[in-house]
Amino acid sequence: QVQLVESGGGLVQAGGSLRLSCAASGRTFSSYTMGWFRQAPGKEREFVAGKSGGSTAYANSVKGRFAISRDNAQNTVYLQMNSLKPEDTAVYYCVARSGFTSGSMWNSQDLYDYWGQGTQVTVST
Repeated sequence: QVQLVESGGGLVQAGGSLRLSCAASGRTFSSYTMGWFRQAPGKEREFVAGKSGGSTAYANSVKGRFAISRDNAQNTVYLQMNSLKPEDTAVYYCVARSGFTSGSMWNSQDLYDYWGQGTQVTVST
């Protein structure tokens, strides 16, 4: 049974930082693309960041503020979020897919095989 379990969400003031973690289990994910999506209230779910092999991708809205990293030995992916803004408020989902990801594939939600249950991030003014 494959599972992705997110943690690290919470309430933070604007300008603050949070680090999300996603622990993967059920198989070895070292060859998988791992990433993060988010969904804000009343909005569509959107791609945030992803890591595939040596490639990394970010949504324009988070470039320079967020950083994705992974520890393959621990089957864990992280999302360091700095300089948080109220518009970053959303439920953040960890995702994984088999194989390499590039270009427009990052945004294609249907390509992702596994999704976590989500963790809430709330940024107050």
